[in-house]
Amino acid sequence: MGVLLSLFVWLIWTQHLTAQSSFVSAQVVDQQGEQTLGFASASLHKMTDSVVVAGGLADSSGLIYLENIPAGSYYLEVRFLGYHPARIDALETDGSRGFELGRIGLQPTAALLEEIEITGQQSRSIHQIDRQVYDAQQFQAAKGGTATDLIKNLPGVSVNAEGEIFVRGTTGFILMIDGRPVQTDAATMLSQLPANAVEDIEILTTPSARFDPDGKAGIINLTTRKGAADGVYLIINGLWGLPSIEPYDNKAASRRFGGDMTLNYRKDQWDLSLGLDYRRNDVSGRREGYVNTWINHVLTEFPSDGERSFDRETYTGRASVLYEPSKRQTFGLSVYAGKRTQFRTADILYAYQQRSRISPASFAGPEAYWTLFQQNQEVFQGGERIDSLTYYNENLRVRRGDFLIGAFDHTFTFADQSQLQTSLLYERTILGGPTDNANLAWPQVGDSLQYQFNTNDNPLDGWRFKMDYQRKLKGTNWSSGYQYRFLSHPGDFLYLERDFEQKTWITNPEFTNRIELKRQIHALYSQISGQHNKLSYSVGLRLEYMDRTVATASPDTTYELRRFSPFPSVNLLYDLGKGWTAKGGYSRRIQRTTTFKMTPFPEREHSETLEQGDAELLPEFIDVVELGLVKQFGDNSVFATAYYRHVQNVINRVNTIYNDSILNRIYTNAGTAQAIGIEVGTNLYPTDFWKLYLGTNVYNYQIEGTLFGDAINTANTIFSINANTDFSLPYHSSVQIGLNYLSERITAQGRDSRFYNPSLVLRKKFPQKRISLSLQWQQMDLGLLESNEQRITTVRDNFFTTTNYVYEVDVLLIGISYQLNQASDKMKFIDSEFGKKEF
Repeated sequence: MGVLLSLFVWLIWTQHLTAQSSFVSAQVVDQQGEQTLGFASASLHKMTDSVVVAGGLADSSGLIYLENIPAGSYYLEVRFLGYHPARIDALETDGSRGFELGRIGLQPTAALLEEIEITGQQSRSIHQIDRQVYDAQQFQAAKGGTATDLIKNLPGVSVNAEGEIFVRGTTGFILMIDGRPVQTDAATMLSQLPANAVEDIEILTTPSARFDPDGKAGIINLTTRKGAADGVYLIINGLWGLPSIEPYDNKAASRRFGGDMTLNYRKDQWDLSLGLDYRRNDVSGRREGYVNTWINHVLTEFPSDGERSFDRETYTGRASVLYEPSKRQTFGLSVYAGKRTQFRTADILYAYQQRSRISPASFAGPEAYWTLFQQNQEVFQGGERIDSLTYYNENLRVRRGDFLIGAFDHTFTFADQSQLQTSLLYERTILGGPTDNANLAWPQVGDSLQYQFNTNDNPLDGWRFKMDYQRKLKGTNWSSGYQYRFLSHPGDFLYLERDFEQKTWITNPEFTNRIELKRQIHALYSQISGQHNKLSYSVGLRLEYMDRTVATASPDTTYELRRFSPFPSVNLLYDLGKGWTAKGGYSRRIQRTTTFKMTPFPEREHSETLEQGDAELLPEFIDVVELGLVKQFGDNSVFATAYYRHVQNVINRVNTIYNDSILNRIYTNAGTAQAIGIEVGTNLYPTDFWKLYLGTNVYNYQIEGTLFGDAINTANTIFSINANTDFSLPYHSSVQIGLNYLSERITAQGRDSRFYNPSLVLRKKFPQKRISLSLQWQQMDLGLLESNEQRITTVRDNFFTTTNYVYEVDVLLIGISYQLNQASDKMKFIDSEFGKKEF
């Protein structure tokens, strides 16, 4: 890879040395807030006959550079979807003179002005060549919450009962914060990031080659609040949860409170930022289950019911320093540190667990016995009863993570407006936590039948070095870059069982082991973007070499995987006129596996379940194609995007029988999968005081392959709906009603039921005091609905399992926010590059 890096550096300098002196340069910004408008289109016309002599797209930071301009008199026209075009006249050159036009501000259209000037909170939906951009301020139910509460409202995004986030039906996507990739678990990161700090949400479903190719569904980029004024910016937010309306018979009541603060000071060449956040966000709930297994003509049934709750606590601190010694050079230093802890309580009563000997001739199949159990509420269903047992299982799983992350960034702008950006990031994360699993007699819970304790220690070290170069090249934007990533993640797993007679702990060798993952990735990319008449385009290629090793202590084995993979991308945008725009895109992606999914020995989760990975698990390779239309009419807009996604080496978590009362969940490559769907979204303004936002995603998902020798070929149609409607009230007040709905879906081994959550938010602003108050009613239910509840069922020839997760409803929260001035446009904190994916 040293040759590739040398070639990359040589290309940068040879292109720089051959730069021409005849050029037009500018930066395109939003005239209202001076937010940069990446990928705006620019065209240079002759003053005499309006013939186009040069054109292209701005880069991601809104920079335009047109070169090789012949002698003559010209005018420049700049366009961006959702904004009025701008025109700069009287550009005269003799072929050697350049024009540095500075910032060109575009005026928002009527729809955007309505949102920004009058309400300040309605969605601003903008469609760029490679992304869709949404204003986060419209989702009032997320205020005081986390970024998860924001993105679950977007078209194509859904969240299930277990907190898994789906984008177009898949959990695989990469999260970015202010354009910085976070190659970690997105759900964990989003659950810790304050929603109040997010300005815009960008979804890139077919990202270009300049971005990391990770993630089946593409990239979600969250941008912080932006402004351009010097001075002090301060925002303080607080959230307090009212007592739970329903206790769910949990041992302890849920506690919900927290606050976040962002302070920014900008003056001359310095930009200093500090962020602090504390969040306690407990979730009460119950788990209702039934499992049976069929082994050697013996049917074992064990229904269960009990607590399943989460206590979550996070506190973090972030700081960044940006220094601009000149307009051409910027230095940045960022630090991010904190702690996060999650306690998952699963205290379950296994009532009347018993075994029965049933002949094959009379065996009706595992699911049939669940049906009989529902009908008569009796576990024993015939045959010869062998034995029965009722016991109480106390299970507490603790997951902790202490982390420290540091990053250094440098940007240099050459005289021809080309840029060279370099960055270096290091992360140290300490992961792990114990699980206590005690089986107690019932109702004499003081008598211990079995007690097990397992823990793991997983320190993680990660490095990332990145270098990117961008410049204009004969009317097009050319960018190229190199990136190196290194990950070292060892893990020590200890599993102990209590010997009550000897009063000692005994090590169980089946579950005690050590694993170490090491992964190196070298990447080199190049892409061009530009404009021809009404067509804007971006074409790129990324080459990656991955070297992965997984070593285990028992047996002493090392698994190796080396791959060299190409990742092409194409994005097109065509102006059809009269408010119509057509889009198309293709991107090849990869979904890499985490250490957790590659741990080849079982880990005890709770009484009836083990978790196990596969050290030879192959990464998933994904091809995504999409075609879309966007229509703007007055203050309203609507879009529709059809897409196709094909996945090779698709990874599924499947269940197998470990013994008659324990199932083993194993991650394995199951074959191929494909999804064909359509995503539709709209912003409507029926009246001056009523605004309606609606997003929906409908797709057909099919898996074809084998699971442990069993052929699978399942297909089903799934849909999700996210809707918000706002009503403006007198005295700076408003009310918003929302709904998030996910339909039933078929899985590789079973089915998941529908899942939905309505919400209501009342908001009052006090503009003179810079304060706003809100009352949030989340998971609306009133005992009439089945909100925040989902049943997950798995069935095979020799076992059946169904679990209904019932989580807290009618959650009431009070929020308060105070804001002083505007945020700096360069306030960018770093985030975890590696560790949160494992957390």
